[in-house]
Amino acid sequence: MADTVLYNVTDGLATVTLNRPDAMNALDIATKVALRDVLQEAGADPAVRAVLLTATGRAFCVGQDLKEHVELLARTESVMTTVKEHYNPIVTAITGMRKPVVAGVNGVAAGAGAGFAFAADYRVVADTASFNTSFAGVALTADSGVSWTLPRLVGQSRASDLLLFPRNVPAQEAYELGIANKVVPAADLAAEARSVARRLAEGPTAAYAALKESLAYGADHSLAQSLAKEDELQGRAGASEDHRIAVDAFLKKEKPRFVGR
Repeated sequence: MADTVLYNVTDGLATVTLNRPDAMNALDIATKVALRDVLQEAGADPAVRAVLLTATGRAFCVGQDLKEHVELLARTESVMTTVKEHYNPIVTAITGMRKPVVAGVNGVAAGAGAGFAFAADYRVVADTASFNTSFAGVALTADSGVSWTLPRLVGQSRASDLLLFPRNVPAQEAYELGIANKVVPAADLAAEARSVARRLAEGPTAAYAALKESLAYGADHSLAQSLAKEDELQGRAGASEDHRIAVDAFLKKEKPRFVGR
């Protein structure tokens, strides 16, 4: 794996760290390949119960590495295969894995970097961080799932505004819009994001997987279909070992120790 993406699993928590601080974690091909592969690995690993996606340096991720992009443009006009080969699989890995993903946004998240943060289940954001869709600014349309995730976070009207008129959205405004779940002082970001991810890793991960599935299903199905899906998923959850553990712990007034089954 490229050292532009660091990967560590400790006590059920996988930490995926973008590590190109000098380039503000811009996405060159090596980084995209490594990020795609490691997220797919985390999703498939039964020892991983939650994932923390974060970055080193002063940026979370500024999106496509434009220096590399310009070089590729000079060779060919067909450079956007990266959407199919990299961005789509990365977003699918984040949204589709049956475990919660926390984004620890330490700095600016722009373009595909914003898209990856939007795709996470929970965003802990440093008070010095910001978001920028940026696509229209370089005459591109949305990718990295933003056309699907952003309207679900902020609504259609605000999503249109943020995409048509890209600008830096500071952390507090991101919180007010519904992009950030939690804003913390920059100095506390690493510890707080890890604390949130650790809490999820220790929780009922099978139920979290069902919640992710339910939310994604409800986003584009009717109420009747969503009620039927809830019935199906709740039937599974009610028969799970974790549910029995939780009920037993509640009656004994103890803290449950979930097993993810």
